[in-house]
Amino acid sequence: MVKVIGVRFRKAGKIYYFDPDGLDIQENEHVIVETARGVEYGKVVKGIMEVADEEVVHPLKKVMRVATEEDHAKESINKQEEKEAAKICLEKIRKHKLEMKLIDCEYTFDKNKLLFYFTADGRVDFRELVKDLASVFKTRIELRQIGVRDETKMMGSIGICGRPLCCFSHLSDFHPVSIKMAKEQNLSLNPTKISGVCGRLMCCLKYEEETYIELNKKLPNIGDIVITPSGVEAEVKHVNIIRQLVKTVIRVDNNVDIVEFKLDELKIKKKRGNKNDRLPKEEYLELKKLEKLEERESDKKLED
Repeated sequence: MVKVIGVRFRKAGKIYYFDPDGLDIQENEHVIVETARGVEYGKVVKGIMEVADEEVVHPLKKVMRVATEEDHAKESINKQEEKEAAKICLEKIRKHKLEMKLIDCEYTFDKNKLLFYFTADGRVDFRELVKDLASVFKTRIELRQIGVRDETKMMGSIGICGRPLCCFSHLSDFHPVSIKMAKEQNLSLNPTKISGVCGRLMCCLKYEEETYIELNKKLPNIGDIVITPSGVEAEVKHVNIIRQLVKTVIRVDNNVDIVEFKLDELKIKKKRGNKNDRLPKEEYLELKKLEKLEERESDKKLED
């Protein structure tokens, strides 16, 4: 076991572990640490604790110091200068006529590096832009292309639930999300209803996935033939996954009855249905397009 503190450098960003080096560091304090990017100013989100050696990336860097009033003031100045840097970068992008969208920029705490985050449809040759920016700011310049999920995480917004986006408020990392998760939850496969602000599948589809997989194990699919408690065959028309109820259509002679049963009252005779009805062609094509974008996003994440 090793003693560490957990530090974040962005709201809802990843948590990185550092060695407290004997300092009495409390949660919500700010610290100055050295990272791969340079000296950084971060917030302690996990106080001193012990974790297993395998959970830590060695060598574990030590905390340089607890942030002082001078450090807080310097960080505030850096934030102001970042806004000016963004304006200058936008002018330079227009000057070089580059097809890219500037999302954010940030200085490292020691101002040894200035990072610009942008999105673009393809690869962008920004070598001349970097030279131009370096001549203005007299520091190391890094331009980093990000995906639409990261853009939304940085910018923030309100989701269809009426709350701040999960990625902006509390999700420290993105987890793979698939169309299969929407199917398991019996959601409409209309892309506009299961896509987030970023245009990708909503992250919250992942939250209850395991529960729905477990609940779906014994439920019949729509279109399956079941045997009712009275011994009559019926066709499944709807299932309530949470309450484990099955709505069926019973046809006897010319009479058609719609009856709802508890799952444990039925026996499945023949499986022939799917969890979702067939989609209109336009929605199906849109869904396949969304699925491909998800695959590309996952591949890009692996490459990073």
